[in-house]
Amino acid sequence: MSLLVVGLSHRSAPVSVLERAALAPEVRGKLLQDAVSAEPATESAVLSTCNRIELYADVDKFHAGVAELSTVLARHGGAGLEELTPYLYVHYEDRAVHHLFSVACGLDSMVVGEGQILGQIKDALAVAQEQHTAGRLLNDLFQQALRVGKRAHSETGIDRAGQSLVTFGLEQLAGDRDVETWAGGKRALVIGAGSMSSLAATTLARAGVGELAVANRTVERAERLTRILTEPGGPGAAHGLSARAVPMDAVAAELARADVVISCTGAAGLQLTGAAVEAAVRGRGGDLSLLDLAMPRDIDAAVHRIEGAHLVDIESLADASATAADRPESSAGAVTADVEAVRGIVSEEVAAFGAAQRAAHITPTVVALRTMAADVVAGEIARLDGRLPDLDDKQRAEITQTVRRVVDKLLHAPTVRVKQLASEPGGAGYADALRELFDLDPQTVAAVSRADTRAERPDAARERA
Repeated sequence: MSLLVVGLSHRSAPVSVLERAALAPEVRGKLLQDAVSAEPATESAVLSTCNRIELYADVDKFHAGVAELSTVLARHGGAGLEELTPYLYVHYEDRAVHHLFSVACGLDSMVVGEGQILGQIKDALAVAQEQHTAGRLLNDLFQQALRVGKRAHSETGIDRAGQSLVTFGLEQLAGDRDVETWAGGKRALVIGAGSMSSLAATTLARAGVGELAVANRTVERAERLTRILTEPGGPGAAHGLSARAVPMDAVAAELARADVVISCTGAAGLQLTGAAVEAAVRGRGGDLSLLDLAMPRDIDAAVHRIEGAHLVDIESLADASATAADRPESSAGAVTADVEAVRGIVSEEVAAFGAAQRAAHITPTVVALRTMAADVVAGEIARLDGRLPDLDDKQRAEITQTVRRVVDKLLHAPTVRVKQLASEPGGAGYADALRELFDLDPQTVAAVSRADTRAERPDAARERA
């Protein structure tokens, strides 16, 4: 079996296509089930964020796997296969591992070095575990990706190369001023209380906004967030932040009061229409800044044409990121020593992951060989008992131990060496050679593999994550 990823991102597709292809949270479980029900795939996981949609799978056929995963993505998103195909990218085996590790480190993000992607990768693994579509390969892969991302942030200054998408968006709204100066004392409205909205609320609180309203369909969730923001030691406590939770039907009233609005609900359909924003701008008698981090969008793109409204959305963030990358002095685009160090970490970890997977591939064969040897010893000792029935227990135990030591010594060097060889590139054939040389029963090897996989239950994997 081999790792395959099929996906599209802000690097391969325009935002309009990403928006149509976006996956609603409630369809991701069905997508994973459909992926593994197809013949080429035995495991699946989907990484779906505001600027990427990627389906990972363990497949036994490359071309059939690409076709099936592409079809599944199109079936569950809002874009047809013909529309998606020109923008899809495919990574296979080591290149797929390299891609996910790079994503985990923030190297493939719209804002290089942002750390929120780690939480999104963790969520992707959790969903695959809940759906029981993550087996040994994807559990190992995603858990290792999380470790690689954490290592990159702890061992390098990759955080200096960029910042979160929220901060980047606020910088675009702030223009020539720093975010703290621009945001200080403002009234803010955050629509949604999920992970991205929580990050947005926290960022605004730290930036020094004076008032913050959090609107969410589940008001209790918004209330929890506002308590965290304002409790002693919370991000808004030092500035005396006034924060409150409001129901979604209060958004129109809050919109007329707010100076800055951030929306990221993940819900289908617009949360703020052009007419609603225009009415708010007229009613408040001043400019209104809006940041839309949702995919598909929460705020009507028509807001770009409303005088007095300044909207930054995923599309304008992509443009700003590309412009920054073209400026030599920009930390977002410069190939800094930190970025190079992270690339080195990724290459090192990809090699280590590949070696570990190749070594694991031969383990069932080695276990089957040792099981066969133990059966041979047991059979010969049984024959000895028939030929020498007068042996006492001490003599029988000594003979048994001697025979086992001989077998262990004979097998030790070749099994250790074959594991070393199998961990090297191109070492997959050593398992086949071992099975052929010792005439091992393929069913026995397969039984060891199945037992090993059953031991790697999703709950245990989740605990390690």
